Amino acid sequence: MTMPSSRTPPKALPAIDTDRCTGCGWCVGVCAPHVLSLQVLPPPSGQPQQQGRAVWGPKRSQLHDANGCTGCALCAVRCPFDAIRMVRTRVADDMVDAG
Repeated sequence: MTMPSSRTPPKALPAIDTDRCTGCGWCVGVCAPHVLSLQVLPPPSGQPQQQGRAVWGPKRSQLHDANGCTGCALCAVRCPFDAIRMVRTRVADDMVDAG
């Protein structure tokens, strides 16, 4: 049995531009509910392996728990590369229409 959530859904969620994200981790560090994480991308195709070991690609920030996000936008404010923008959620749009 699931308990109903009393938490208000966020008005916006972070959208991460992976072309601008450098994987610095500042957004992950300021995220109080810990819903952002750094993910390792696969290495670019054609990159040689180093003595039989797997070669890792670059890191990029990722929203891994949208339901846990509060929509506070601290991640977007803290990002020094403007790689995160807040995108309104459908729930927030519905609340405006109903009001």
